[in-house]
Amino acid sequence: MKKVRLSAMMFIEFFIWGAWYVTVANYMVAIGMTKYIYWAFTVGPIAAIVSPFFLGMVADRYFPTERVLGVMHIIGGIAMFLAPFFASSPVLFILFLGFHMLCYQPTIGLVNTLAFHNIDDAENEFPIIRMFGTIGWIVAGIFVSGILAADKTAIPLKVAGIAGVVMGLYSFTLPHTPPPAKGKKASFRQIAGIDALKQLSSRSFNVFIISSLLICIPLAAYYSYAQTFLQAAGFPKPGFSLSFGQMAEVVFIVLLPFFFRRLGIKWTLFVGMLAWVTRYALFALGAPTGVVWLIMIGIILHGICYDFFFVAGQIYVDETATPEIRGQAQGFIVLITYGIGMFIGAQVTGWLFNAIVTETGAAALPQYRLFWLIPAAFAGVVMIFFGFLFNGKRPREVQA
Repeated sequence: MKKVRLSAMMFIEFFIWGAWYVTVANYMVAIGMTKYIYWAFTVGPIAAIVSPFFLGMVADRYFPTERVLGVMHIIGGIAMFLAPFFASSPVLFILFLGFHMLCYQPTIGLVNTLAFHNIDDAENEFPIIRMFGTIGWIVAGIFVSGILAADKTAIPLKVAGIAGVVMGLYSFTLPHTPPPAKGKKASFRQIAGIDALKQLSSRSFNVFIISSLLICIPLAAYYSYAQTFLQAAGFPKPGFSLSFGQMAEVVFIVLLPFFFRRLGIKWTLFVGMLAWVTRYALFALGAPTGVVWLIMIGIILHGICYDFFFVAGQIYVDETATPEIRGQAQGFIVLITYGIGMFIGAQVTGWLFNAIVTETGAAALPQYRLFWLIPAAFAGVVMIFFGFLFNGKRPREVQA
């Protein structure tokens, strides 16, 4: 019964994010905020940079996890629900989205903390529980886009806001989870993962860190503008179409152990980056005339892009770090990728989009070709850099 409750927690957690994240760009186009789209995808990375310090300094030390979850989700849900009411002001609209993400981003770590505390066999039980998070994201996309066809409306944001309040109330019913770091001292270096980075430093690990940061720059183009691209290409329900990427994610995460055994860590990560290059190249090829099958293959490649790099990278860090610094090391990777990397990516791709895609609707499709070629080339350079310099050896092996 406890696993069912934890699975429901994960489902609602990621339903919230999936409900608005795959439609907000097209909604912003509809209300005349096209040139501000990238800011909607910048507030998340800002929150990802801030949240580790909130977790490390406050949530992990003073309050039960389920109560923090409850309060953060209720406040964040209300902020998201109110955001569309300020659609006439780009600044206020983005501020409300930002406030929501500042409340939401820490909860991603908190639901993991709560789940790990309340299961006996993390290795076997957590992947199944976490999979319900991906299912929640998929269901959200199907609901707001596939069923409601609300991609250009405020409905997805209101659905996300309501789901946030529901999640907040549900959180208070979850198993009691005391603050995991109560009474322990914390430092900026520990929370930021600087101490872990110093211990793990080796050529391969440093190449992995640099590649992870750089590859997130072109990744931002997909999250920010794939939905507007699909709208221009004539897809009737862009958010629903994008959910096929998460469906593929579920499939490929099951296949990941097989590829690990066959390819090893280096070439698994390399294939992940190759998938990113291929995805953007397919988008560029399909852009001028809106070739549906090329674009759909690019969307489905999201499963390989995410699992073979992000999930595989988390496993690499877990196997490389000692138990004492494992948490710090994982936190550092999140800070580098979803925080700094995605922040730079959102800003850069926003500037590129506003400079290149000046038309609307089908007239913009030829311009999207150049827009997608740039992240394809950038990801290709990062992939080559990684392929030549990463050898997969761990610091302890190098020292030996």
